[in-house]
Amino acid sequence: MSILQDQVVLVTGAGAGIGRATALAMAEAGAHVAVADIDLAAAQQTAGQAAGNTRRAIAIEADCGDVKSIDAMVARAVAELGRLDVIVKNAGVTRYGHIMDLTEADWDRIHRVNAKGVFFCLQRAAREMIRQNQIDGRGGRIINIASISGRGYAGASNAAYAASKGAVISLTKMAAQQLGRYNINVNAICPGVTRTELGARNAITRAAERGITVEQLLAEQEAGIPIRRANTPDDIAAMAVFLASPGARNITGQSYNVDGGLVPS
Repeated sequence: MSILQDQVVLVTGAGAGIGRATALAMAEAGAHVAVADIDLAAAQQTAGQAAGNTRRAIAIEADCGDVKSIDAMVARAVAELGRLDVIVKNAGVTRYGHIMDLTEADWDRIHRVNAKGVFFCLQRAAREMIRQNQIDGRGGRIINIASISGRGYAGASNAAYAASKGAVISLTKMAAQQLGRYNINVNAICPGVTRTELGARNAITRAAERGITVEQLLAEQEAGIPIRRANTPDDIAAMAVFLASPGARNITGQSYNVDGGLVPS
């Protein structure tokens, strides 16, 4: 039997990159998946791919910086798939910028999704999981996607982004302490350099600023990683599947670097 057989997993920001890889990996592990993204067409594409490995996959349009949209997203996932066993909060935004160039609008845009959105997704999912625990004792798993930027990584895209991801790491610890009594595990994954569409856009800006090619920039990044390779989205997805699995039943309050040894935990 697949390790997540018949579990219901909601993944935010699942239209591309880490979110898409995570939704597909959860489906391959036997889960039913709710694929949420602000881009409905992208969510539908991921859900269509996931449907090949699972009995149920639905696409949900959601803005993870808006509390009403978050409420509607979780409500629909539960209404259509019957419950919520796992949520992976992956939706996030950033841009490349020096600390002295960041504006109030940058701060608000980044924290709206990366910090506020993560908190309210967690709270709304936990409400369902607490109710479920009262019925069948199964609780749930909450997996936050943070970043090594929240641990002081000098190569962070910007200081506001780093602050938002530091908030996610702190939230993970506090939530694990307060939700453990309901059989809810809360953990975070801190990706390092990861080859995604968002990372590719930032790389173009960084390379242009330094007057080098994107290829040179990527080679420099990988040379600084002890294991000498960047992540693919599948590397992060594999950790998410593990944290959702029975093997992680006694792991909570932890934030795991997946970065090839780039930053100390």
